Amino acid sequence: MRVVTISATYGTAGGHIGPAVAERLGVPFVDRAIPSTVAQELGCTLEEALAHDDRAEHGLGRLLSGAMRLPTVTFGGVDMYVPGAMPIAQEEFVRRTERLLKETAQAQGGVFLGRAGAVVLADHPGALHVRLDAPLKRRVRQTATLGELSEREARKIVEDNDRARTAYVRHFYRADPADPSLYHLVIDSTSIPVSTCVDLIAIAAEALD
Repeated sequence: MRVVTISATYGTAGGHIGPAVAERLGVPFVDRAIPSTVAQELGCTLEEALAHDDRAEHGLGRLLSGAMRLPTVTFGGVDMYVPGAMPIAQEEFVRRTERLLKETAQAQGGVFLGRAGAVVLADHPGALHVRLDAPLKRRVRQTATLGELSEREARKIVEDNDRARTAYVRHFYRADPADPSLYHLVIDSTSIPVSTCVDLIAIAAEALD
């Protein structure tokens, strides 16, 4: 049962590469299924659970980038906070998500996109940890092209998401998602075609057997 974690900065096609790798390896692709299951366990709505997800449009990352302050959450030299009116505790959401990642990896393997998978599953035997990244300019260009956006609109989306994802990992795991020591493989998926990225990741995962 192969396990692959993929950390992807915005604009690096993680949402395309992840499912393709999972299909190639014959394992589940685990993305939005985790918040949905967490919501069921916590007895809240999916919308409430997504408010704590690292990629939710109006979630934790969006709030962390909103210039509100509390000295317990720090990234980039700026203290931020999540308002106390949130319906469920951040820590409880993250704890349940971690447990589900570990249980899924153990029971059936999978390709896990985001949610600090390389940190959560760092000790999972045979797991391959991958980072998709590229220079900001190329990620902005790719986002603008795929989304039919202006470069200014695309740049804001990319930078907001970068801050959100970095804040999530730093706040809950005291780690830097850009740290190459967390990964076996780092790929620039704006320069290397998606199909080749899928091949590279699948070959590397099989080599860990």
